[in-house]
Amino acid sequence: MRRISLGKEGRGLVLTNHNVSSLVADRLCDQTRGQNTAVAYFYFDFAAREEQSAASMLGSLLKQIVRGMEVIPEEISRAFREEGMGIGGPGPRLPVIVKMLQGITSSLRLFVCIDALDECATVHRDKLLNSLKLILEKSPHTRILITGRPHILGESEKRLAGRVVSMSVGPRKDDVIGYLRARLGEDETPEAMDESLEADILEKIPENMSEMCAESIAP
Repeated sequence: MRRISLGKEGRGLVLTNHNVSSLVADRLCDQTRGQNTAVAYFYFDFAAREEQSAASMLGSLLKQIVRGMEVIPEEISRAFREEGMGIGGPGPRLPVIVKMLQGITSSLRLFVCIDALDECATVHRDKLLNSLKLILEKSPHTRILITGRPHILGESEKRLAGRVVSMSVGPRKDDVIGYLRARLGEDETPEAMDESLEADILEKIPENMSEMCAESIAP
């Protein structure tokens, strides 16, 4: 996989079209193993968009980061004690989570991959982007990768003013054809496929995908 730069220190990168966050997260984990670096990942699911608030999303990132530490920072333990957030109690409030992340990431190199931001409810997305801006302002070594449909680019540029680099990512026709050939080769009922149908599949599907991507990035 081609290495993807996540922008300058304290900046974010927004990728549109096909989601690649999981691939990037896996690659980052491999490349940063053994270093003072954390990689955190979150996927927004349309079916759970009302439950996936800014607080729950950033809380998930916080848990991933803390889980990888040998010793839990005192400020984290103290915040939980002061907020009375024990087992089974209420989750931490958004400002508290943001403050915790600011404290942890001020001296830690952090990569955050946020997949399918467009599936996050608008009311939650605004709060999330504002919170990410606050974290980036205090975390010079943090880089954020966001994927989603093209319309989130404007929102990200507005909320993360001056901190966004964007690029469009789409499938290559040769890759799609290669994937289709591999899947057709795994067909457990090859007798149901003739040469004409296979040729039609290898022609029509890549064409349709190219048309869909062209429409999604049209101004």
